[in-house]
Amino acid sequence: MASTSTSPPEAAPSTFSPSQPPSNSSSSSSSSSSSPSSQPQTPPHSQQQPPRPIPRFLENDPARTGYDPQVKWWINLFKIYTHQITPEGVEHYREDRYKANEARDCARCEADRDYLFAYSPVIRFLRDKVAALNGELDKNNVVCRRCPARVAEDGTVVRQSGGFSPEHGILICANEMRDRGHLEDTLAHEMVHAWDHLRWKVDWQGGKGLRHAACTEIRASMLSGECRWVRESWTRGNWTLTQQFQDCVRKRAIQSVMARPTCKDDVQATKVVNEVWDSCFSDKRPFEEIYR
Repeated sequence: MASTSTSPPEAAPSTFSPSQPPSNSSSSSSSSSSSPSSQPQTPPHSQQQPPRPIPRFLENDPARTGYDPQVKWWINLFKIYTHQITPEGVEHYREDRYKANEARDCARCEADRDYLFAYSPVIRFLRDKVAALNGELDKNNVVCRRCPARVAEDGTVVRQSGGFSPEHGILICANEMRDRGHLEDTLAHEMVHAWDHLRWKVDWQGGKGLRHAACTEIRASMLSGECRWVRESWTRGNWTLTQQFQDCVRKRAIQSVMARPTCKDDVQATKVVNEVWDSCFSDKRPFEEIYR
């Protein structure tokens, strides 16, 4: 999932239900306690970190980027191919094309979402496990929207492929979905977050520390299929044969923790992921094994 997969969706219209998870007797059969080792308690004397300053995002300036939104799109595309537009301008061009194709992208996303709820083994399994905890995920609270990307002053592009909010449900960023397989990985990632929330009431905002966030990000990247070898090698170009899966899970968990406003930097994100790694990486609930 993209690096900010746990960012709360802004446009999801309905409520991700239940008020309280059921007792241990009705939870996952692989669970034996209500407070698993994968959700470590926050030290009582830990202090909340002040939030990072909000980065300044760049607006398009044709004189600087070479991209002029007033001309035909195919002219700008030709200028991209001939290197007349800067990398920043390419991102602004991409965003304008996403806006123009928003209705098409959302319609395709919704059709793929409905197909996965009907036929995907992993999505149907996770939906049943969420339902066992008195939750409900369907087309009413799994929504497809266009998610704008922004270019920071340092050239970093801030984008996401989805998000989960306990109050709203799951957001799928329709414009970022390459195909149905990508949507399946993204939806599975967010559904693991939903299951974790119902099972353990995760501290999403990091007000008591970032260990909960780190743990659920490790589990979501591990169980969703987004770090399987084929995805890593063919889509992302990472051909490492040893520890590739573990490296992918760790890297994506660190990226997601860094997106939390209470995380200072990559050093803190790496530290907290390493602190919970052993217990969270070994916890495969609600699955029995890693199947994807």
